[in-house]
Amino acid sequence: MTGEFALWVYLSRTPLLWLTVTLLVYAVADRIATATNRHPLANPVVVAIILMACVLKLTGTPYPTYFEGAQFVHFLLGPATVALAIPLYEYRATVLRSLAPMLAALLVGSVVALISATTLGTALGIPHDVIVASVPKSVTTGVAMGIAQNLGGDPTLAAVLVMLTGMTGGILVTPLMNLLRIKDMRARGFAAGLAAHGVGTARAFQVNEVAGAFAGIALGLNAFITAILAPLAVTFLR
Repeated sequence: MTGEFALWVYLSRTPLLWLTVTLLVYAVADRIATATNRHPLANPVVVAIILMACVLKLTGTPYPTYFEGAQFVHFLLGPATVALAIPLYEYRATVLRSLAPMLAALLVGSVVALISATTLGTALGIPHDVIVASVPKSVTTGVAMGIAQNLGGDPTLAAVLVMLTGMTGGILVTPLMNLLRIKDMRARGFAAGLAAHGVGTARAFQVNEVAGAFAGIALGLNAFITAILAPLAVTFLR
């Protein structure tokens, strides 16, 4: 038993271990989601986060040690965000036909996300730096961390708020769209990507390929416009 414990202590300090554990945990979470017929509450990202937190707690592994391995996945956020240009190119003809309503939805969605963060935060007496970190909550993690840091907020807190927003959207998007009887997969996907960034996009792809493509388009465009509007929102807040 002592030898096994010593081996675990050695492996736990190896970055490759935690990269492997992260991928295995997500594979298990995806299996759980498949077993539940992709139920919204069994979102693989949500399940993976819970499972990974349990593993770290049970093994007594500090987050900096874990992140030494997980940073390789974190690094891929940038290329993954850039790759969102692919669905925009593949569905360019459809996008051009729907350009006006898409741009209107994009502008309204981005502005509402920014205003809701600043207005509610101010009304509830939340500290300024926390409000700043919540401003880019509806864009993908890599972009949100950069925006928050440039505006004087905490990028780590911004990443947490982004994940909470994404998980909430990933769970609610399909039941809400069904409740509202929205059947156009372009609209469903665009709304999911706009409000719930990567998690919403992943959920949209599970439902329908067209919905996933438009979710990716919304994710990319929202990151662009939020990077422009967020400094204005923070300036207004001050």
